[in-house]
Amino acid sequence: MVEAGSHSENQPIQVADGEQGELFPDSSLPDELVGYRGPAACQIAGITYRQLDYWARTKLVAPSIRTAHGSGSQRLYSFKDILVLKIVKRLLDTGVSLQNIRVAVEHLRARGVRDLAKVTLFSDGTTVYECTSPEEIVDLLQGGQGVFGIAVSGAMQEISGTIHEFPAERADGGHVEAHVPDELTQRRNARRTG
Repeated sequence: MVEAGSHSENQPIQVADGEQGELFPDSSLPDELVGYRGPAACQIAGITYRQLDYWARTKLVAPSIRTAHGSGSQRLYSFKDILVLKIVKRLLDTGVSLQNIRVAVEHLRARGVRDLAKVTLFSDGTTVYECTSPEEIVDLLQGGQGVFGIAVSGAMQEISGTIHEFPAERADGGHVEAHVPDELTQRRNARRTG
């Protein structure tokens, strides 16, 4: 078990036998140059624009693709940025302090997107812990304290299921291919609209 913010976080994650492999083996994740503007990032992550702006200004979650440079410029958030925004929102909703969230965010930033899919965050309301194996989770739960967990892969799946519904742009000015929704997505959208 690694406490968020400790220095052993740069060690590679080993995949144990029987553990889920690649969460996104295909190209369903946007590449690192594809970004989403602030309003889309807010809707995808489930936060307000006021929160997004505050977190960007205080450098809690700053856009990694493009920051705002003066009046009229637009921030551009990557898939990983939006994932971190969603996790911050969930931690805030459960009562974790912004100071402890900041430590957890620094820890998450050091990881690649695919590494994050193998992480579950737990918190006792004070400290945020990263667990990457069932044994670490059992050790944490045996402490007897009430804890809650956030499966990062679940948040990733939620985001990847909706992110293609929002306009994207590339930092290099290239064309972003339109996502063709699968049959299940089309059915879900039809159910939502009536």
